[in-house]
Amino acid sequence: MDSIADRTTSLDFAGVRALAADDMKEVDALIRHRLSSDVVLINAIADHIIAGGGKRLRPMLHVLAARAAGYGGQEHAKLAAIIEFIHTSTLLHDDVVDESDMRRGRKTANALWGNAASVLVGDFLYSRSFQLMVELDDMRIMRILADTTNTIAEGEVLQLLNIGNADVDEASYLAVIERKTAVLFAAATELGGVLGGLPENQIAALRRYGMELGYAFQIADDLLDYVSDAETLGKNIGDDLAEGKPTLPLIYAMQSADAEQLKSLRHAIEHGGLDSLDRIVAAIRDSGALERTHDRAVSHANAARAALDEIAASPFRDALAALADYSVERRF
Repeated sequence: MDSIADRTTSLDFAGVRALAADDMKEVDALIRHRLSSDVVLINAIADHIIAGGGKRLRPMLHVLAARAAGYGGQEHAKLAAIIEFIHTSTLLHDDVVDESDMRRGRKTANALWGNAASVLVGDFLYSRSFQLMVELDDMRIMRILADTTNTIAEGEVLQLLNIGNADVDEASYLAVIERKTAVLFAAATELGGVLGGLPENQIAALRRYGMELGYAFQIADDLLDYVSDAETLGKNIGDDLAEGKPTLPLIYAMQSADAEQLKSLRHAIEHGGLDSLDRIVAAIRDSGALERTHDRAVSHANAARAALDEIAASPFRDALAALADYSVERRF
């Protein structure tokens, strides 16, 4: 099995968070302030989202990239909040589409307040992010964020089309996670380079780092759906299978399955449900699909690390490199 190559930092995730702590306190305060509304239901759902915590990985990526780029101003906090609002709005919409009732070990907003409220508050977060973008008054930044938001929406539709489709191949799967996950990672890190006034080749390197990290993160997340549980991942094993999502472990398993296993795997994707979960998970594990999926995630994490070679050495660059390790080693 592949591993992260050429380690240059001993930072763990706690160390990365400590390095970003001062910036993230400012980001969290801004998020709380700009989420407030005189509409009571918006405040209730917003408070639920904030209390849900999460690691705020995407805004943290932005502040680390900005600092790695030598940025010394304050606009990075506003950009980090924008990135978190975009991400959170997609989660609210995702949970409605997926009919999810649990995220990060807690009831989802749609489970508590209903689908309509969740969709509308997701729209509120999108519009709030656009308000913040306008305040920055930078056409390049607005273009990156607008393009990113549009691409994420395309990814949502692509994923919807793939649900229940047992013929989805690896390329189609990667097209979805590029649009749904990796582009926001890429925007977060690219915008750090833009704020820092880096040369274009270095801005491109930071975007490439974010894109590869996003691939690694999502592939590893899809792997965890078959090796984790509700207590560690915040959702139940097999949730993706129950929703008929053909993620990479399933795609790889079908490539090497015998006729009987292939029939079971295709049926599981096309019909969802967990009637034969134990047999399906066993088929995935026996096929070597989990190892192949892990190796694919590691290859993207290594590519993310390699992209950082163009960025000047600093503790913040080390933190970005450490997040490449974390993306494939995490167990939540």
